[in-house]
Amino acid sequence: MTREFLASNVCLIGVQAAIVALPRGRSIPLLERLAARLRSPWWALVPLASIALVVWAVNANGDTADALTWLALIAIPPLAAAALGATMHGARPWLALLAIPLFALAWVDGEQLPGEAAATILTGLSCVTLGVLLVSVAPHSWLKVGIVLMAVADAILIGAETLQPAATVLNAAAPPAELPQLQRAHFGHAVIGYGDYFIAGVFGALVAAEGGRQARAALLVLGFSLLFDLLFLVLDTLPATVPVALALIVTELAQRRRRPPLRQPQLS
Repeated sequence: MTREFLASNVCLIGVQAAIVALPRGRSIPLLERLAARLRSPWWALVPLASIALVVWAVNANGDTADALTWLALIAIPPLAAAALGATMHGARPWLALLAIPLFALAWVDGEQLPGEAAATILTGLSCVTLGVLLVSVAPHSWLKVGIVLMAVADAILIGAETLQPAATVLNAAAPPAELPQLQRAHFGHAVIGYGDYFIAGVFGALVAAEGGRQARAALLVLGFSLLFDLLFLVLDTLPATVPVALALIVTELAQRRRRPPLRQPQLS
């Protein structure tokens, strides 16, 4: 673990923690009306599917990586614009326009730190919007289970060395004309998968929707990530979803302790 990798990785996990703090908890009327028609417990499987199905599909067919790269290139800029304009704290409609210069910088300077930073910001902001959308349509209790299952699946796939080949193919996939690779976040000497940011967006949106303290949740994710990353001393790949799941578990336990006990009826 070199100093360059350590510095780069701290920046990436710092963005992951920031994603937890960004989703807004106030309802968006248009989104609420749409979500009322789409609510289903099945949406809670999205976090698990986002890693298990992607790894299986990429390993089964390398062309899947190219399709996911194009999907990210097309979907992430408008999702990031939606975060700037509506789904994050401090959002303003006119801020959505900032997605344009961010994308331009990521395109023209993609091999330098400013371009990599712009691409990482776009990727992170898109996960804020996806988190808010998913929390709007999935039961919260089921979605929390989905987050934990995603982290467990991530750890199992890495332990079985099934995820690494898929990640290598997906990270190498690039659109033509040197367009930015938004299907993962790359900064300096470190790379973090899109799913690692996605799970942070879902967790942050859950905390916001339930009126929790997002700053505290973000600090938990950052603290667990810094401790967890010490394993890079002996391992090459780590599941960055695990610190988010641990932060979720700690948050849930803390909330249950604060809840007043139910009063038992007494016979007179």
